[in-house]
Amino acid sequence: MIKIFNYLEDLDCFVVHPDYKIIAHELGLTEWHETVWIGRYFTLDNDYGEHWFDNWQLRESLEEKAKKLKLDSAELLTIDADRFKNDADGPCHNNLERTRFWKDVLSSLHLSYDTIFAEARKINLERKELDSANYIPDLEERIKNIQNGSR
Repeated sequence: MIKIFNYLEDLDCFVVHPDYKIIAHELGLTEWHETVWIGRYFTLDNDYGEHWFDNWQLRESLEEKAKKLKLDSAELLTIDADRFKNDADGPCHNNLERTRFWKDVLSSLHLSYDTIFAEARKINLERKELDSANYIPDLEERIKNIQNGSR
């Protein structure tokens, strides 16, 4: 299992855990950021999930604090509670409750290597057919290197 996010209490936001970030790049799991594919699972398994951290106005408000901590504000992932609701049959919770829940979920989120590798294989197969420029021909070798701890 690998941790996906680190919570930054001083900024009240998340960044992608450095170990997962390295693996995501190695396996081609990076789109706008390394957790786009995970967001799709959290949002009824559709492309709305790729936007789960599209909340630039919240990042901009943290820019000065981030600079003081030597962080790039573009890498800050803030929770916008409104992104985790729909008005079709709810919401059932208020913004504070949703924010608290998602902080807990993301702070504790770990994924198995099997899940990560399966997603990398799936995406790579799609790329072979639709996006050959980003296809990774040595993906299985990269996976073996990660499994052996020699990435």
